[in-house]
Amino acid sequence: ESISVLNDVLSQIESQGNVSMNSTSSGSVVSSSASIVGRELATNVYKYTHLEPILYALGVGMSTKDPDHLKFLFEGSEDFCCLPSFGVIPAQTSMFGGVPSLPGLNIDLAKVRKRSVKSDLWTSFLKQNLTTCTCSSFLTGQLTSVSTIADILDKGSGAVLLIDVNTYCGKDLVCYNQFSLFFIGAGRFGGKRTSEKAKVTVDPPKRPPDAVISDVTTADQAALYRLSGDWNPLHVDPSFAALGGFKKPILHGLCSFGFAARNVLKQFANNDVNRFKAIKVRFARPVFPGQTLQTEMWKEGNRIHFQTKVKETGEVAIAGGYVDIVPALDKPSAREPLKTAGLQSDLVFEEIGRRVKEIGNELVKKVNAVFQWDITKDGKTAMQWTIDLKNGSGAVYQGPARSSADTTFTLSDEDFMDVVQQKTNPQKAFFSGKLKMKGNIMLSQKLEMILKDYAKL
Repeated sequence: ESISVLNDVLSQIESQGNVSMNSTSSGSVVSSSASIVGRELATNVYKYTHLEPILYALGVGMSTKDPDHLKFLFEGSEDFCCLPSFGVIPAQTSMFGGVPSLPGLNIDLAKVRKRSVKSDLWTSFLKQNLTTCTCSSFLTGQLTSVSTIADILDKGSGAVLLIDVNTYCGKDLVCYNQFSLFFIGAGRFGGKRTSEKAKVTVDPPKRPPDAVISDVTTADQAALYRLSGDWNPLHVDPSFAALGGFKKPILHGLCSFGFAARNVLKQFANNDVNRFKAIKVRFARPVFPGQTLQTEMWKEGNRIHFQTKVKETGEVAIAGGYVDIVPALDKPSAREPLKTAGLQSDLVFEEIGRRVKEIGNELVKKVNAVFQWDITKDGKTAMQWTIDLKNGSGAVYQGPARSSADTTFTLSDEDFMDVVQQKTNPQKAFFSGKLKMKGNIMLSQKLEMILKDYAKL
Protein backbone atom coordinates (compact mmCIF):
# COMPACT_ATOMS: atom_id res chain seq x y z
CA GLU A 1 0.00 0.00 0.00
CA SER A 2 1.16 3.55 0.53
CA ILE A 3 4.56 4.40 1.97
CA SER A 4 2.84 6.24 4.82
CA VAL A 5 1.19 3.02 5.96
CA LEU A 6 4.49 1.11 5.73
CA ASN A 7 6.18 3.88 7.66
CA ASP A 8 3.56 3.51 10.38
CA VAL A 9 4.25 -0.22 10.61
CA LEU A 10 8.00 0.24 10.68
CA SER A 11 7.65 2.84 13.39
CA GLN A 12 5.95 0.14 15.43
CA ILE A 13 8.76 -2.45 15.08
CA GLU A 14 7.98 -5.07 17.69
CA SER A 15 9.73 -8.11 18.99
CA GLN A 16 7.23 -10.33 17.11
CA GLY A 17 8.98 -9.93 13.77
CA ASN A 18 11.77 -8.58 11.67
CA VAL A 19 11.87 -6.22 8.74
CA SER A 20 13.43 -7.31 5.45
CA MET A 21 15.30 -4.52 3.67
CA ASN A 22 17.53 -3.92 0.66
CA SER A 23 20.48 -1.57 0.37
CA THR A 24 19.71 1.95 -0.71
CA SER A 25 21.21 3.62 -3.72
CA SER A 26 23.74 5.32 -1.44
CA GLY A 27 25.42 2.00 -0.61
CA SER A 28 25.36 -0.10 2.53
CA VAL A 29 22.24 -0.09 4.67
CA VAL A 30 24.47 0.51 7.70
CA SER A 31 26.78 3.36 6.80
CA SER A 32 28.33 3.97 10.20
CA SER A 33 27.90 1.56 13.08
CA ALA A 34 30.06 3.76 15.28
CA SER A 35 27.60 6.62 14.97
CA ILE A 36 24.71 4.34 15.90
CA VAL A 37 25.96 2.56 19.03
CA GLY A 38 25.11 4.42 22.22
CA ARG A 39 22.63 6.72 20.51
CA GLU A 40 19.42 7.40 22.43
CA LEU A 41 16.31 6.62 20.39
CA ALA A 42 13.54 8.06 22.51
CA THR A 43 12.15 8.71 25.96
CA ASN A 44 8.56 7.66 26.47
CA VAL A 45 6.21 8.39 29.37
CA TYR A 46 3.63 5.67 29.97
CA LYS A 47 0.62 6.76 32.00
CA TYR A 48 -1.51 4.14 33.73
CA THR A 49 -4.30 3.31 36.13
CA HIS A 50 -5.29 -0.15 37.37
CA LEU A 51 -7.04 -0.62 33.99
CA GLU A 52 -3.84 -1.24 31.99
CA PRO A 53 -2.50 -4.29 33.90
CA ILE A 54 -6.01 -5.80 33.97
CA LEU A 55 -6.38 -5.41 30.19
CA TYR A 56 -2.95 -6.93 29.75
CA ALA A 57 -3.81 -9.94 31.93
CA LEU A 58 -6.97 -10.57 29.90
CA GLY A 59 -4.97 -10.16 26.68
CA VAL A 60 -2.58 -12.97 27.65
CA GLY A 61 -5.37 -15.39 28.49
CA MET A 62 -6.12 -14.93 32.18
CA SER A 63 -9.69 -15.70 33.23
CA THR A 64 -11.89 -15.48 36.31
CA LYS A 65 -12.56 -19.20 35.77
CA ASP A 66 -9.24 -19.73 37.58
CA PRO A 67 -9.41 -18.43 41.19
CA ASP A 68 -5.62 -17.90 41.12
CA HIS A 69 -6.10 -15.28 38.40
CA LEU A 70 -8.38 -13.00 40.43
CA LYS A 71 -5.53 -10.97 41.93
CA PHE A 72 -4.48 -9.99 38.39
CA LEU A 73 -8.03 -9.14 37.25
CA PHE A 74 -9.75 -7.44 40.21
CA GLU A 75 -8.39 -4.15 41.50
CA GLY A 76 -10.25 -4.70 44.78
CA SER A 77 -8.37 -7.90 45.54
CA GLU A 78 -6.19 -7.75 48.65
CA ASP A 79 -3.30 -9.14 46.59
CA PHE A 80 -3.97 -7.11 43.41
CA CYS A 81 -0.86 -6.97 41.24
CA CYS A 82 0.26 -7.05 37.62
CA LEU A 83 1.98 -9.84 35.74
CA PRO A 84 5.77 -9.37 35.61
CA SER A 85 5.73 -9.64 31.81
CA PHE A 86 3.69 -6.43 31.78
CA GLY A 87 7.11 -4.75 31.97
CA VAL A 88 7.47 -5.01 28.18
CA ILE A 89 4.42 -2.80 27.58
CA PRO A 90 5.84 0.61 28.61
CA ALA A 91 9.24 -0.39 27.17
CA GLN A 92 8.27 -1.32 23.62
CA THR A 93 6.65 2.00 22.76
CA SER A 94 9.80 3.95 23.61
CA MET A 95 11.86 2.32 20.84
CA PHE A 96 9.34 2.28 17.99
CA GLY A 97 9.62 5.78 16.65
CA GLY A 98 13.36 6.33 16.46
CA VAL A 99 14.63 3.43 14.32
CA PRO A 100 13.52 4.61 10.83
CA SER A 101 15.19 8.02 11.21
CA LEU A 102 18.33 6.76 12.95
CA PRO A 103 21.43 8.49 11.50
CA GLY A 104 23.83 5.95 9.98
CA LEU A 105 21.05 3.45 9.25
CA ASN A 106 19.82 3.93 5.68
CA ILE A 107 16.33 2.51 5.37
CA ASP A 108 14.48 2.62 2.06
CA LEU A 109 10.84 2.18 3.04
CA ALA A 110 9.85 1.62 -0.57
CA LYS A 111 11.82 -1.64 -0.55
CA VAL A 112 10.38 -3.18 2.62
CA ARG A 113 9.56 -6.80 1.79
CA LYS A 114 7.84 -9.64 3.61
CA ARG A 115 8.50 -9.82 7.33
CA SER A 116 10.04 -12.95 8.80
CA VAL A 117 9.74 -13.92 12.43
CA LYS A 118 13.08 -14.11 14.19
CA SER A 119 13.89 -11.84 17.07
CA ASP A 120 14.87 -11.93 20.74
CA LEU A 121 13.70 -10.31 23.96
CA TRP A 122 15.33 -10.14 27.38
CA THR A 123 13.50 -8.64 30.35
CA SER A 124 15.06 -8.13 33.78
CA PHE A 125 13.34 -6.77 36.88
CA LEU A 126 16.05 -4.90 38.75
CA LYS A 127 13.85 -4.08 41.72
CA GLN A 128 10.81 -6.03 42.82
CA ASN A 129 8.55 -2.98 42.82
CA LEU A 130 7.23 -2.93 39.26
CA THR A 131 3.91 -4.20 40.63
CA THR A 132 3.83 -1.47 43.26
CA CYS A 133 4.50 1.18 40.64
CA THR A 134 1.92 -0.04 38.14
CA CYS A 135 -0.89 -1.40 40.26
CA SER A 136 -1.75 1.03 43.02
CA SER A 137 -5.52 0.63 43.20
CA PHE A 138 -7.58 3.74 42.43
CA LEU A 139 -4.40 5.71 41.70
CA THR A 140 -2.82 6.95 38.52
CA GLY A 141 0.84 7.35 37.75
CA GLN A 142 3.48 7.00 35.09
CA LEU A 143 6.57 5.07 34.05
CA THR A 144 9.37 6.58 31.99
CA SER A 145 11.29 4.41 29.51
CA VAL A 146 14.55 5.45 27.82
CA SER A 147 15.75 3.43 24.80
CA THR A 148 19.30 3.37 23.42
CA ILE A 149 21.22 1.42 20.77
CA ALA A 150 23.38 -1.06 22.72
CA ASP A 151 25.15 -2.53 19.68
CA ILE A 152 24.82 -3.49 16.03
CA LEU A 153 26.03 -6.80 14.59
CA ASP A 154 26.88 -7.88 11.06
CA LYS A 155 25.42 -11.34 10.42
CA GLY A 156 26.17 -11.36 6.71
CA SER A 157 22.62 -11.94 5.54
CA GLY A 158 21.42 -9.17 7.81
CA ALA A 159 22.15 -6.80 10.66
CA VAL A 160 21.10 -7.27 14.29
CA LEU A 161 20.21 -4.17 16.24
CA LEU A 162 20.37 -4.48 20.06
CA ILE A 163 18.11 -1.97 21.77
CA ASP A 164 18.28 -1.44 25.54
CA VAL A 165 15.26 0.06 27.29
CA ASN A 166 15.47 1.19 30.92
CA THR A 167 12.13 1.84 32.62
CA TYR A 168 11.90 4.08 35.68
CA CYS A 169 9.27 4.66 38.33
CA GLY A 170 10.23 8.13 39.44
CA LYS A 171 14.00 7.86 39.94
CA ASP A 172 13.95 4.12 40.59
CA LEU A 173 15.04 1.82 37.77
CA VAL A 174 12.46 -0.96 37.93
CA CYS A 175 12.80 -2.84 34.66
CA TYR A 176 15.35 -3.39 31.91
CA ASN A 177 14.48 -4.79 28.47
CA GLN A 178 16.75 -5.70 25.59
CA PHE A 179 15.12 -6.10 22.18
CA SER A 180 17.09 -7.77 19.38
CA LEU A 181 15.84 -6.85 15.92
CA PHE A 182 17.07 -8.60 12.77
CA PHE A 183 17.17 -6.64 9.50
CA ILE A 184 17.41 -8.97 6.50
CA GLY A 185 19.60 -7.64 3.69
CA ALA A 186 21.35 -5.10 5.90
CA GLY A 187 24.53 -7.10 6.56
CA ARG A 188 28.01 -7.18 5.05
CA PHE A 189 28.88 -3.69 6.21
CA GLY A 190 32.12 -4.84 7.86
CA GLY A 191 30.86 -4.97 11.44
CA LYS A 192 31.45 -7.53 14.19
CA ARG A 193 29.33 -10.70 14.42
CA THR A 194 28.97 -10.99 18.20
CA SER A 195 28.56 -8.71 21.20
CA GLU A 196 29.28 -9.21 24.90
CA LYS A 197 26.24 -7.01 25.55
CA ALA A 198 23.79 -9.46 23.97
CA LYS A 199 21.73 -11.72 26.25
CA VAL A 200 21.67 -15.16 24.64
CA THR A 201 18.99 -17.83 24.59
CA VAL A 202 19.69 -21.28 26.07
CA ASP A 203 18.45 -24.60 24.72
CA PRO A 204 16.30 -26.64 27.15
CA PRO A 205 17.62 -29.84 28.78
CA LYS A 206 17.52 -32.98 26.65
CA ARG A 207 14.94 -34.77 28.77
CA PRO A 208 11.15 -34.78 29.02
CA PRO A 209 9.76 -31.51 30.43
CA ASP A 210 8.90 -31.28 34.11
CA ALA A 211 5.60 -29.56 33.34
CA VAL A 212 3.46 -28.88 30.27
CA ILE A 213 0.57 -26.42 30.15
CA SER A 214 -1.69 -25.90 27.13
CA ASP A 215 -3.75 -22.78 26.44
CA VAL A 216 -6.27 -22.44 23.63
CA THR A 217 -6.12 -18.89 22.30
CA THR A 218 -9.37 -17.36 21.11
CA ALA A 219 -10.18 -16.05 17.64
CA ASP A 220 -10.19 -12.58 19.21
CA GLN A 221 -6.93 -12.97 21.16
CA ALA A 222 -4.97 -10.52 19.03
CA ALA A 223 -7.88 -8.06 18.95
CA LEU A 224 -7.94 -8.12 22.76
CA TYR A 225 -4.17 -7.99 23.25
CA ARG A 226 -3.77 -4.96 20.95
CA LEU A 227 -5.72 -2.91 23.53
CA SER A 228 -2.49 -2.96 25.58
CA GLY A 229 -1.05 -0.54 23.02
CA ASP A 230 0.25 -2.44 20.00
CA TRP A 231 -1.99 -1.19 17.20
CA ASN A 232 -0.11 -2.83 14.32
CA PRO A 233 -2.81 -3.75 11.72
CA LEU A 234 -0.82 -6.93 10.93
CA HIS A 235 -2.61 -8.53 13.89
CA VAL A 236 -6.18 -7.64 13.04
CA ASP A 237 -6.57 -6.59 9.36
CA PRO A 238 -6.64 -9.54 6.90
CA SER A 239 -5.71 -7.37 3.91
CA PHE A 240 -2.71 -5.92 5.70
CA ALA A 241 -1.62 -9.39 6.87
CA ALA A 242 -1.76 -10.53 3.24
CA LEU A 243 0.67 -7.74 2.30
CA GLY A 244 3.08 -9.26 4.79
CA GLY A 245 2.70 -12.70 3.22
CA PHE A 246 0.40 -14.20 5.87
CA LYS A 247 -2.85 -15.97 5.06
CA LYS A 248 -4.54 -14.16 7.97
CA PRO A 249 -3.61 -11.87 10.89
CA ILE A 250 -1.04 -13.34 13.27
CA LEU A 251 -0.92 -13.20 17.04
CA HIS A 252 1.49 -10.73 18.63
CA GLY A 253 4.72 -12.45 19.64
CA LEU A 254 4.53 -10.58 22.93
CA CYS A 255 1.09 -12.08 23.50
CA SER A 256 2.48 -15.63 23.22
CA PHE A 257 5.33 -14.43 25.45
CA GLY A 258 2.79 -13.35 28.09
CA PHE A 259 1.06 -16.75 28.00
CA ALA A 260 4.37 -18.54 28.59
CA ALA A 261 5.54 -16.16 31.32
CA ARG A 262 2.37 -16.51 33.39
CA ASN A 263 2.51 -20.31 33.11
CA VAL A 264 6.05 -20.35 34.50
CA LEU A 265 5.00 -17.91 37.23
CA LYS A 266 2.15 -20.18 38.37
CA GLN A 267 3.92 -23.52 37.97
CA PHE A 268 7.22 -22.66 39.66
CA ALA A 269 6.69 -19.47 41.71
CA ASN A 270 3.14 -19.95 43.05
CA ASN A 271 2.09 -16.72 41.29
CA ASP A 272 4.42 -14.71 43.54
CA VAL A 273 5.41 -11.83 41.25
CA ASN A 274 8.31 -10.85 43.52
CA ARG A 275 10.05 -14.14 42.71
CA PHE A 276 10.10 -13.42 38.95
CA LYS A 277 13.56 -12.00 38.25
CA ALA A 278 14.23 -12.18 34.50
CA ILE A 279 13.01 -13.78 31.27
CA LYS A 280 14.67 -14.42 27.91
CA VAL A 281 12.96 -15.65 24.72
CA ARG A 282 13.49 -16.02 20.99
CA PHE A 283 10.48 -15.66 18.71
CA ALA A 284 10.83 -18.42 16.13
CA ARG A 285 7.49 -18.96 14.34
CA PRO A 286 4.20 -17.07 13.98
CA VAL A 287 1.04 -18.09 15.84
CA PHE A 288 -2.49 -17.58 14.56
CA PRO A 289 -5.34 -16.63 16.91
CA GLY A 290 -7.34 -19.73 17.78
CA GLN A 291 -4.32 -22.04 17.88
CA THR A 292 -3.22 -23.84 21.05
CA LEU A 293 -0.06 -22.71 22.82
CA GLN A 294 1.75 -25.56 24.56
CA THR A 295 4.37 -24.38 27.07
CA GLU A 296 6.94 -27.01 28.04
CA MET A 297 9.02 -26.27 31.15
CA TRP A 298 12.18 -27.69 32.75
CA LYS A 299 13.44 -26.74 36.22
CA GLU A 300 17.22 -26.47 36.65
CA GLY A 301 17.89 -24.89 40.05
CA ASN A 302 16.57 -21.32 40.03
CA ARG A 303 16.31 -21.25 36.23
CA ILE A 304 13.19 -22.49 34.45
CA HIS A 305 13.85 -23.38 30.81
CA PHE A 306 10.84 -23.35 28.51
CA GLN A 307 9.68 -23.42 24.92
CA THR A 308 6.25 -22.81 23.45
CA LYS A 309 4.89 -24.93 20.63
CA VAL A 310 1.82 -24.57 18.44
CA LYS A 311 0.07 -27.78 19.43
CA GLU A 312 -1.79 -28.17 16.14
CA THR A 313 1.40 -28.09 14.04
CA GLY A 314 4.16 -29.07 16.47
CA GLU A 315 6.19 -26.01 15.42
CA VAL A 316 8.18 -24.14 18.06
CA ALA A 317 6.91 -20.55 18.35
CA ILE A 318 9.15 -19.51 21.26
CA ALA A 319 12.57 -21.15 21.51
CA GLY A 320 15.44 -21.15 23.99
CA GLY A 321 13.41 -19.38 26.65
CA TYR A 322 14.16 -19.27 30.34
CA VAL A 323 12.99 -17.55 33.50
CA ASP A 324 15.26 -16.87 36.46
CA ILE A 325 13.30 -17.04 39.71
CA VAL A 326 14.15 -15.97 43.25
CA PRO A 327 14.10 -18.81 45.81
CA ALA A 328 11.09 -18.79 48.12
CA LEU A 329 11.78 -17.25 51.51
CA ASP A 330 11.33 -19.41 54.57
CA LYS A 331 8.12 -18.46 56.33
CA PRO A 332 7.18 -18.95 59.98
CA SER A 333 5.13 -22.01 60.81
CA ALA A 334 1.52 -21.57 59.75
CA ARG A 335 0.45 -22.53 63.27
CA GLU A 336 2.79 -20.11 65.01
CA PRO A 337 0.88 -16.92 65.85
CA LEU A 338 2.39 -13.48 65.55
CA LYS A 339 3.07 -11.77 68.85
CA THR A 340 2.51 -8.04 69.05
CA ALA A 341 1.37 -6.40 72.26
CA GLY A 342 -0.90 -3.42 72.70
CA LEU A 343 -3.57 -4.09 70.05
CA GLN A 344 -7.08 -2.99 70.96
CA SER A 345 -8.56 -5.65 68.72
CA ASP A 346 -7.16 -8.42 70.96
CA LEU A 347 -9.78 -7.58 73.60
CA VAL A 348 -12.58 -7.90 71.04
CA PHE A 349 -11.45 -11.32 69.82
CA GLU A 350 -11.00 -12.55 73.38
CA GLU A 351 -14.60 -11.52 74.15
CA ILE A 352 -15.83 -13.24 70.99
CA GLY A 353 -13.92 -16.33 72.10
CA ARG A 354 -15.76 -16.41 75.43
CA ARG A 355 -19.12 -16.14 73.66
CA VAL A 356 -18.22 -18.92 71.22
CA LYS A 357 -17.41 -21.21 74.17
CA GLU A 358 -20.89 -20.55 75.55
CA ILE A 359 -23.00 -21.02 72.41
CA GLY A 360 -20.55 -22.35 69.81
CA ASN A 361 -22.75 -25.27 68.72
CA GLU A 362 -25.60 -22.91 67.84
CA LEU A 363 -23.28 -20.55 65.94
CA VAL A 364 -21.72 -23.38 63.92
CA LYS A 365 -25.19 -24.41 62.72
CA LYS A 366 -26.02 -20.84 61.69
CA VAL A 367 -22.73 -19.83 60.09
CA ASN A 368 -20.73 -22.91 58.95
CA ALA A 369 -17.63 -20.90 57.97
CA VAL A 370 -14.05 -20.13 59.01
CA PHE A 371 -12.96 -16.46 59.16
CA GLN A 372 -9.38 -15.26 59.35
CA TRP A 373 -8.45 -11.75 60.41
CA ASP A 374 -5.09 -10.18 59.55
CA ILE A 375 -4.74 -7.13 61.78
CA THR A 376 -2.10 -4.63 60.67
CA LYS A 377 -0.14 -1.92 62.42
CA ASP A 378 2.06 0.60 60.61
CA GLY A 379 1.30 -1.20 57.34
CA LYS A 380 2.51 -4.63 58.49
CA THR A 381 0.61 -7.65 59.77
CA ALA A 382 0.79 -7.44 63.57
CA MET A 383 -1.62 -10.19 64.61
CA GLN A 384 -3.78 -12.90 63.08
CA TRP A 385 -6.99 -14.25 64.56
CA THR A 386 -9.23 -17.07 63.39
CA ILE A 387 -12.94 -17.43 64.20
CA ASP A 388 -13.84 -21.04 63.39
CA LEU A 389 -17.62 -21.43 63.24
CA LYS A 390 -17.50 -24.51 61.05
CA ASN A 391 -15.75 -27.30 62.93
CA GLY A 392 -16.88 -29.01 66.16
CA SER A 393 -18.43 -26.52 68.57
CA GLY A 394 -16.47 -23.59 67.17
CA ALA A 395 -13.27 -21.88 68.34
CA VAL A 396 -11.46 -18.57 68.40
CA TYR A 397 -7.66 -18.61 68.45
CA GLN A 398 -4.60 -16.55 67.55
CA GLY A 399 -2.85 -17.35 64.29
CA PRO A 400 -3.91 -18.25 60.74
CA ALA A 401 -6.70 -20.74 60.07
CA ARG A 402 -5.62 -24.30 60.80
CA SER A 403 -7.76 -25.39 57.88
CA SER A 404 -8.44 -23.16 54.88
CA ALA A 405 -10.31 -19.95 55.68
CA ASP A 406 -13.56 -19.29 53.82
CA THR A 407 -13.08 -15.52 54.13
CA THR A 408 -10.01 -13.50 55.09
CA PHE A 409 -10.22 -9.89 56.28
CA THR A 410 -7.31 -7.45 56.41
CA LEU A 411 -7.44 -4.04 58.09
CA SER A 412 -5.55 -2.01 60.64
CA ASP A 413 -6.11 -2.30 64.37
CA GLU A 414 -7.52 1.24 64.46
CA ASP A 415 -9.89 0.69 61.53
CA PHE A 416 -11.05 -2.62 63.04
CA MET A 417 -12.08 -0.83 66.23
CA ASP A 418 -13.91 1.86 64.23
CA VAL A 419 -15.84 -0.84 62.37
CA VAL A 420 -16.84 -2.92 65.40
CA GLN A 421 -17.79 0.23 67.37
CA GLN A 422 -19.93 1.26 64.38
CA LYS A 423 -17.98 4.49 63.85
CA THR A 424 -17.29 3.31 60.29
CA ASN A 425 -19.68 1.41 58.05
CA PRO A 426 -18.07 -1.89 56.87
CA GLN A 427 -19.12 -1.28 53.26
CA LYS A 428 -17.61 2.21 53.32
CA ALA A 429 -14.41 0.78 54.79
CA PHE A 430 -14.30 -1.82 52.01
CA PHE A 431 -14.84 0.60 49.13
CA SER A 432 -12.32 3.07 50.55
CA GLY A 433 -9.68 0.33 50.65
CA LYS A 434 -9.37 0.26 54.46
CA LEU A 435 -10.99 -3.18 54.72
CA LYS A 436 -9.81 -5.86 52.30
CA MET A 437 -11.52 -9.20 51.83
CA LYS A 438 -10.79 -12.33 49.86
CA GLY A 439 -12.62 -15.62 49.59
CA ASN A 440 -16.40 -15.89 50.00
CA ILE A 441 -17.32 -12.26 50.61
CA MET A 442 -21.03 -13.05 51.05
CA LEU A 443 -20.23 -14.92 54.29
CA SER A 444 -19.19 -11.59 55.81
CA GLN A 445 -22.89 -10.81 56.30
CA LYS A 446 -23.18 -13.75 58.71
CA LEU A 447 -20.10 -12.63 60.60
CA GLU A 448 -21.49 -9.11 60.95
CA MET A 449 -24.57 -10.59 62.62
CA ILE A 450 -22.37 -12.52 65.07
CA LEU A 451 -20.33 -9.42 65.94
CA LYS A 452 -23.41 -7.34 66.60
CA ASP A 453 -25.26 -9.95 68.67
CA TYR A 454 -22.50 -11.56 70.67
CA ALA A 455 -19.39 -9.39 70.99
CA LYS A 456 -20.80 -6.63 73.27
CA LEU A 457 -19.44 -3.96 71.02
